[in-house]
Amino acid sequence: MKQKIYNQLLQDKLENKKRLAILLDPDKVVLENLDLLISKINHSPATHIFIGGSLVTTNILEELIVQIKQNCNLPLVLFPGNPSQISAKADAILFLSLISGRNPDYLIEHQVNAVPILKQTDLEVISTGYILIESGNETAVGRVSKTKPLDRNDIDYVIQTAQAGEMLGNKLIYLEAGSGAKQAVPLKMIKKVAQNIEIPLVVGGGIVNLQGIQKAYNAGADLVVIGTAFENDMNFFNQ
Repeated sequence: MKQKIYNQLLQDKLENKKRLAILLDPDKVVLENLDLLISKINHSPATHIFIGGSLVTTNILEELIVQIKQNCNLPLVLFPGNPSQISAKADAILFLSLISGRNPDYLIEHQVNAVPILKQTDLEVISTGYILIESGNETAVGRVSKTKPLDRNDIDYVIQTAQAGEMLGNKLIYLEAGSGAKQAVPLKMIKKVAQNIEIPLVVGGGIVNLQGIQKAYNAGADLVVIGTAFENDMNFFNQ
């Protein structure tokens, strides 16, 4: 099984090269504005494009992927909320298990249902331990998954959860404050988790400016994800 994208992330971690993903929610992308959106991405420091959402209701996923790939060379990684958001036209998929919650649908059921679909594709499957962190407001992830985020002050428990994910064989740990979060993942938490796992650490949610990205890098994030801030302002990287 190919692991081109993941192996590059591992190499980047060894060399302390930081990576940035722009997360696109198909429900929030206007196809008529896609040329401008792709142009902004091409002129940004982004190294990856993530695509997906907690609850995608539109049917433009495949068209969106095709148009992006025609005009952008960045790796396109699916970030699905459920198996309906899988497309063979992408490059890879974050095979997410919501290890911060105890809803079996998001721990294993959706993954089981996704297998027959994934077996028909050539997608690179990247097993990801997904940890939702309390951020000051209910996020779409928490609402849709019917799970509570972990206490942002209980760093030891978050570390244990990340380590459990690593021991279970996850290839990435993803600390998520949630789309539109009022507060980003605490920097102290990022630092402590990064110090206690060997696999790459992804951090997203609640980061509203370039300084926030740099602070997450400095704390130990290997890859930072920007979604809402870029959706709201395509000139985000011109700050």
